[in-house]
Amino acid sequence: MILVIIIGMRGISMLQKRLESGWGIIVPGLLVTLLALSDLTFAQWRIVVVVALLATSLMLFHKRLRHFLLLPSCIAFASVLMLIVMNLKG
Repeated sequence: MILVIIIGMRGISMLQKRLESGWGIIVPGLLVTLLALSDLTFAQWRIVVVVALLATSLMLFHKRLRHFLLLPSCIAFASVLMLIVMNLKG
């Protein structure tokens, strides 16, 4: 209800910004799901996590890429979750 009131006061641009931030979670989630279906080994998942964390730290200092910082950090988080599942399973 509060979100509806805020959108009414600020206009449709706030709703658009709210929906744009969802892409930062949907795109990496789909990418990690595709990687999970490709049946990567434990060592390969660790490489994915390291690359995503390095990309996050590099994007933090870049002026334009800073806006897309959630993409690699979400990939790193979802990859760590996959590593935990793989460790519990095997």
